[in-house]
Amino acid sequence: MAQNEFKKMKDLSLHESLEDINISSEAISSFDKTIGFIEDIIVEESFQKIQRQFLEQYWDQFDDGEENRLIYMDIFQNYVKVVERHIEKKLKEAITNFDMGQLYEELRKNQDHLDGEVFEMLYTLSDFSAFKEMILDYKAEKEGKIVDLTKDLSVISLSHPGKINVS
Repeated sequence: MAQNEFKKMKDLSLHESLEDINISSEAISSFDKTIGFIEDIIVEESFQKIQRQFLEQYWDQFDDGEENRLIYMDIFQNYVKVVERHIEKKLKEAITNFDMGQLYEELRKNQDHLDGEVFEMLYTLSDFSAFKEMILDYKAEKEGKIVDLTKDLSVISLSHPGKINVS
């Protein structure tokens, strides 16, 4: 009996969560599948290469000031065109009748409830501030302003005394 009550509470909780984020259960399934495909796409070498080449080409054009230069918007629009075209092409190959506009609408409606790397990357296609932050992070990395903690990482074996350096 307690197990049955727990299941009802769990089902109610899931239903309330779905209502909170304004997506029907059919759309959840479709949306989740689409996000799964996007996760696969962004880890592929072809996508990584496109993004890396773009960042490499433009990182030195940006600075961290409050003022945005006019060229930033041209670079942003070019980024959106290149990256969106790649993602949309791959999604159309994988999903019958895929509609990029519908995906953006779902993302926009539920922006406050979605978290993770895939969503951060997708927001760089629709939010200039997220795009600029990505470029500036890459710039900081290129200029050595980001501390690489992995070179000071040590692993200590619990079964064998002494430490093993990881390089």
